[in-house]
Amino acid sequence: MTALLQCRNISKSYGGVHALQGVDLKIEPGRVHGLIGPNGAGKSTFIDVVSGRTRGSGTVILGDVDISSLPPDKRRRLGLSRSFQRTSIFPAMTVRSQLELAATWVDDDNTADLVDMFSLHAVLDEHAEEISYGQQRLVDLALALVGMPRVLLLDEPAAGLSAGDSHSLTDHLLEIARRWNVAVLLVEHDMDVIFKVCNVLTVLETGRLLIEGPPDAVRSDPKVIQAYFGSTA
Repeated sequence: MTALLQCRNISKSYGGVHALQGVDLKIEPGRVHGLIGPNGAGKSTFIDVVSGRTRGSGTVILGDVDISSLPPDKRRRLGLSRSFQRTSIFPAMTVRSQLELAATWVDDDNTADLVDMFSLHAVLDEHAEEISYGQQRLVDLALALVGMPRVLLLDEPAAGLSAGDSHSLTDHLLEIARRWNVAVLLVEHDMDVIFKVCNVLTVLETGRLLIEGPPDAVRSDPKVIQAYFGSTA
């Protein structure tokens, strides 16, 4: 299967600190690719560099287009979207207004499908600050999907969610990948979410690629156990 997103030799340093050191990663359509690792491994930095929010080095290819030098807004228009650890919605705007604004910006309106998928009908005319946190996260995810991007980068979308909301989120992620053939890169600390939805896992440790493979193989690998728990016992 041809990768939709190819990241080659992605590196980023802050002064003398190497946050990322030559990380390679490919993401395929219709699959959820998990990016995991201990705190400080470089996961969020990787998403920041690939999305263009932070300048690093290396090559990012979307489809057959080298987008390495493009700013975030141009990457978004070409089909690379992302969400943040904290919701990026506008609290004082209604859900409907935000979806409409996003659709106008990308010049593509698939908001009706998104409202159906995330069951947002009841909150469309509510201000975002008035709906539950779980609903806010779904609105944030819907905004990232306006215009039907080809690649979706998610940075801890389950953070702060209840168990029930996390379960709902995993169902949505599976539907996004399978129904719309989106390539999803998921950074998440909730291992229940990771092992439920991911087809493949990449593990980072101190900015380097430690291992990549199927979830069951990664979970039992001694190097991963050592990285997370400091012991292979």
